[in-house]
Amino acid sequence: MISNEKTMRNADYEMEVVGMAKSELAEMYAPDLSPHAALNRLSRWIAYNPQLTEALRLTGYRKHARQLSPRQVELIFRYLGEP
Repeated sequence: MISNEKTMRNADYEMEVVGMAKSELAEMYAPDLSPHAALNRLSRWIAYNPQLTEALRLTGYRKHARQLSPRQVELIFRYLGEP
């Protein structure tokens, strides 16, 4: 159920799915790494997952985008699991 453009609730996820900076999401997946290294890791995970890459492409995702929409965050959760 979408409550507004920036927030999405999905019963499949424990976290609330919201639009956020890609660097913020990357740091959630790799809190032990530097922000730059975490972002590189998330970018590699996306690139190495062709199904995720295609699903994100269909949303208008660009690999150098700094912001992720709620839909893009939801897709990342679906394919990579929640951080």
